[in-house]
Parts: sequence; structure tokens; C-alpha cells
Amino acid sequence: MQKQVINPWKWQDARSYVQAVATSEVKGTLYVSGQTAIDDNGISSNADMRTQLLMALANVEKVVLQADYELKNIVRLNIYTTDAAALFENFGLFQQWIAQHEVRQASTVLEVTSLFETLKVEIEVTVIK
Repeated sequence: MQKQVINPWKWQDARSYVQAVATSEVKGTLYVSGQTAIDDNGISSNADMRTQLLMALANVEKVVLQADYELKNIVRLNIYTTDAAALFENFGLFQQWIAQHEVRQASTVLEVTSLFETLKVEIEVTVIK
């Protein structure tokens, strides 16, 4: 697998994403459903944004690793949130996670009216091998 990052500018580096990712010689692609702060028993969290963001990222990790893919090979990561202001207050957690796993991905953040039950954030990813 080969992965090439396309960044015509430098400003997005401080925001922990890239403008585009080109891939070639891909052996597989994993399309991960939106991961949220739902526990192993299927119970939705009613915790604050920080807690839900950490749980959602942990669930992303669990799915990606169980599928035998590597987190650093995430090429697309979309975040849906019911509260963009609260998400951005906790964005440092997301940026630490991105840096820790050496992820270089195209991203979109969208504020939505609602998510399932009491959920505040949902993260979907595409990973290549």
C-alpha cells in the first residue's frame, strides 16, 4: 500500500488533517460505521462531550484493530456532533489521538441536529491496507 498526502497549504497541519489522500497498491479497504460512546452492552452514554469523544475514539480503535488494520492507515475520518462548540473545546484530545497513531487523513466535521439517543459525537473512518 502506498499513501500520498496532498496539502497545497500549511494551515491545516495545526488542525490535524490533510486536504487529500491518494492511495495505490491497496490490498483492502475497511469502511467503519460511525462509532459513538456506546459501551460493550449497547448502552448509549449520557456523559459529557470529553467522555463521549474518548469512548468513540476507543471504539474506532477496537473495530479497526479487530479487523487487522492499522490506525495510521486511516485515510478518511468524519466527525458528526450535536454540539460543535463542545467538540472544539475538547479538540485537543482528538489531536493527541491523531498524533499518537500517526494518522494523516482527510476529514470533515459536521454539526447535526441529533444523534442516536443521548449521543453527542459520532466518528466514521475509512482505512486501507
